[in-house]
Amino acid sequence: MNRRLLVTGTDTGVGKTFVAAGLVAELVRRGLDVGVMKPVATGAAGVSRDSRLLRRAAGARDPYDLITPVALAPPLSPHLAVAHPIRLATLDRAFRALCRNHRFLIVEGVGGLLVPLRGRYTVADLAVRWKLPLLIVTRPTLGTLNHTALTVEAACRRGLRLLGLVVNAARRIRADEATRRNPAALERLCRVPVLAQVPYRPSSRPFRLLADRLFPQE
Repeated sequence: MNRRLLVTGTDTGVGKTFVAAGLVAELVRRGLDVGVMKPVATGAAGVSRDSRLLRRAAGARDPYDLITPVALAPPLSPHLAVAHPIRLATLDRAFRALCRNHRFLIVEGVGGLLVPLRGRYTVADLAVRWKLPLLIVTRPTLGTLNHTALTVEAACRRGLRLLGLVVNAARRIRADEATRRNPAALERLCRVPVLAQVPYRPSSRPFRLLADRLFPQE
């Protein structure tokens, strides 16, 4: 049974926080003890907006310096936004504390899977370090096949376990042949199941379905 997972995406702005918060809110609705973490946030003047959203979805009281131990003001890749390399020990301490505090932990990455955190050390390397399986958020629009396949290939090369894909309409889009056919094409191309499709401004139904498929025994 997965009790911890990393929500990553094929790009920045694909809707990782929205999907992570929706999943967390549904698990909490079922009475589960869920913690949240966004280890590194950029473009954050003080507390990250993403961290606030995740914490509110969980109804958690964990301090923000545990939820997001590294919050950086410049809206850049983390390795470019710092004067000194991010200390992995700082991230590890917060991760271990949240694991002790909660039965379940949903971790959200920053940007895509290969965004560098320090030097050439990426979000994927952190997932390996913490032994986190991946939930990949992707778009339904033209271009998603390439972006998703590259993300899946990068994950597989590192031996990461893939739980599935969430096809998320992070903005209002016009339905066309690509958006209709891409979810099934993603499953065939990537050999990874699409666990949920989230429309723009959805109801809670996609998140109920996602929770059922990720945590069937809970």
